[in-house]
Amino acid sequence: MSRDDDAHLVETELASSVVYSGRLLEVRSDRIRLPDGGEATREFVVHPGAVLVVPVLPDGRLVLERQFRYPVRRVMLEVPAGKIDAGESSLATAQRELVEEAGYTATTWKKIGTLHPEVGYSTEFIDFFEATGLTHVGARLDEGEFLDIVIMTEDELLAVFDCGGLTDGKSVAALFAWRRRRGK
Repeated sequence: MSRDDDAHLVETELASSVVYSGRLLEVRSDRIRLPDGGEATREFVVHPGAVLVVPVLPDGRLVLERQFRYPVRRVMLEVPAGKIDAGESSLATAQRELVEEAGYTATTWKKIGTLHPEVGYSTEFIDFFEATGLTHVGARLDEGEFLDIVIMTEDELLAVFDCGGLTDGKSVAALFAWRRRRGK
């Protein structure tokens, strides 16, 4: 939420350089002007953005996935999610990812929030969607993608969270947003 009186907080780019450019991410180092006139350096990751889907079956159970995440070297419980491709809308990405990863289509889509997971060093945002009216059509995993689908009730998922089995930040935030939209 930006306000008209935020000008005294704004930093201004003076120069920008690419430190690293890969398939998914770019790392930049910018020289900036501080609000008091001083200068500083800001290093950050440029990310194309992502989506996350909370798929809700007709009986209210949730479709989740388990997959190995190399950076943390462990299998993580997560909701389906994925990177936005160039020229693709958030909703189109959510629809694509739900089929590719979980193997479902949905008749009803509702945006339930947006998360900026690491504002101190990344431009990444994740748009959250609830998907209902699910039909199983079979997963179409990307090459090199391996995961298991898990179906859980809301109470089961909360119990997993309570015992430390759900630690993926985007999934925890999406569960919170989804519950809030339902008045819980």
